[in-house]
Amino acid sequence: MSTFFNGLKNPWVVIGIIVVVLFGGSFWYAGSTADKNNEGITFESHIKGNPEATVELVEYSDFQCPACATFQPVLEDVLSQFGGSIKFEYKHFPLPIHPLAEPAARAAEAAGQQGKFFEFHDMLFANQAGWSNSVNPAIQFVQYAEKLELDIETFKRHLNSSMVRERVKEGLTEARGLGLTGTPTFFLNGEKMVITTYEDFVNQITAAVNPEAATGTSTAPVVEFGI
Repeated sequence: MSTFFNGLKNPWVVIGIIVVVLFGGSFWYAGSTADKNNEGITFESHIKGNPEATVELVEYSDFQCPACATFQPVLEDVLSQFGGSIKFEYKHFPLPIHPLAEPAARAAEAAGQQGKFFEFHDMLFANQAGWSNSVNPAIQFVQYAEKLELDIETFKRHLNSSMVRERVKEGLTEARGLGLTGTPTFFLNGEKMVITTYEDFVNQITAAVNPEAATGTSTAPVVEFGI
């Protein structure tokens, strides 16, 4: 015991003890905060249309990708026309060249925890030019959450959740595992779609839903994919 108290007379020993205590406290606080951010987190697939449909359309997409935003009206038109016959699923593929795609995906997942994934998804694409050029896009993300009448404190916690971060990372890993390099990339009934125009996209889906109705007479403009 005397050796211990004698050691405390050495200022370096005292400093060492303080450092250990501070680091221990910071690790505990970080762990406690992480646990709180993960509270209530559950995940479901992001599906629109008819979940029981035999025609399945999957999109790997990036919220900061200009081509993805441009493509959304076409996709919405297809779902509006064939939604009862299509099971559509959105999957994350935040490309490294788009530094804000990952936080945007996390924000959408945070909104999804309150049942508003696709509503937030639509806001991100509709306002892409704004938040994608922002120094702090989290400000816009919170504003979108407010417009959707989400619980803001819960939204903020889930935005910083390690589970949400991992969820987005899993989408990226899955896309890379499939050899994907660009967005948007679509799979129709498990097969990667080869499309160079909106017309290709619409006609292939039309053929899958109703082969007799596929005419190939669309005059839709050309769009570049894989950006």
